[in-house]
Amino acid sequence: MSLHELWEAAASSPFEPSIAKDSQIYIGFPLLLTGLVLAGLFGLNRSLTAVPLYAIPASLCFGFGAVYTICGAGVYV
Repeated sequence: MSLHELWEAAASSPFEPSIAKDSQIYIGFPLLLTGLVLAGLFGLNRSLTAVPLYAIPASLCFGFGAVYTICGAGVYV
């Protein structure tokens, strides 16, 4: 399949995000707040067992929350 054929095939199926543009800010902001709470809990209880319990979910919430909040506010990354 040539690049031109691939381009034409993709034109008939536009991209639709899994979370609608209007609700991205409502998903992103609670994720940021959850990440902040989990990071605070990790800061209070630094141990090896707290890493999978608080640190990993906090980093995921911050990452996804930041992207959804930025996209919901109208700044595209």
